[in-house]
This record gives sequence, C-alpha cells and structure tokens, in this order.
Amino acid sequence: MFDFDQYLGFLAFLTILTIGFWLMIFLISFIPYWIGGALIESIKMKREARKKEMEG
Repeated sequence: MFDFDQYLGFLAFLTILTIGFWLMIFLISFIPYWIGGALIESIKMKREARKKEMEG
C-alpha cells in the first residue's frame, strides 16, 4: 500500500499536526492567564497609587 518513504512522510505529517494541535491548546490556555494576571496587577497598582495619594 505505502512505500517506506510515504510511510515516513505520513508519520512526519502526523507528528507536525499533533505538535501544532498541542501548541494551539497551550497558547489558548496560557494567553487568558497572562492577560488576567496583567489586569490584576494593574488594578493593584492603581489601588496602591490611590491610597498613597489619599495619605499624602
């Protein structure tokens, strides 16, 4: 059915497809975490600045 070269090509294709799929899943799960952390940090900085402004 397949020559050995075609078999290796098919395996390479499946490997690249699988790596791309898991990379996409990782990025989709990591980017919202990164954005959420940045938002929380900016809110903390604004609260801290407001608190210093009221004290001073």
